[in-house]
Amino acid sequence: MHKALCCVVLAVLGSACWVQSALARVEVQVVKNKTAGLILAAKISEDIAPGDYEALLQGIIANPGKHARKIVILDTIGGSVQEAIRMGRLLHETGFDSLVPAGAVCQGACVYLLAAGSAKTVRGHVGVHRPYYPEGDSAQARVTSTRATYSAQAYFREMNIPSSLVDTMQATAPSNMRVLSAQELSQFRLN
Repeated sequence: MHKALCCVVLAVLGSACWVQSALARVEVQVVKNKTAGLILAAKISEDIAPGDYEALLQGIIANPGKHARKIVILDTIGGSVQEAIRMGRLLHETGFDSLVPAGAVCQGACVYLLAAGSAKTVRGHVGVHRPYYPEGDSAQARVTSTRATYSAQAYFREMNIPSSLVDTMQATAPSNMRVLSAQELSQFRLN
């Protein structure tokens, strides 16, 4: 993504109203750029929890039309793996690119959203670890969990991400977050 375009998208999103859902902040809106045209921009931050998929879906539905680009801006501490997978599939199916801007973090379950992007740009930090619970949810999401199962291997295969990412995640305890290097981001096709 061009630096100027990123600045325009971030400037517009920074001044907009938030749609609060559970614990994450999910916002979707159209941004007009002189060079690129109409951009559908989504911003996801804080803790991903049940209900965030619905907020993202409603934001996309509320902004129909043809867009030059679709970009999801990520700055989240992770959360519910199951919700992140649902959101990631929606982002992938609707053709979003993913961006972790400078100064932002994408950790834990956020990696599922990053992986969903048609094109992926990482300027901030991406951290991975195995889920806190066997069901794959953070403590907040576990409270409302329906005990549905998920397969990280199958999801990453859908997103054309090497299965070695799952091995790296599973080898990393939640208390020892592993920040991926630029080389690892390339190896896992995340940048």
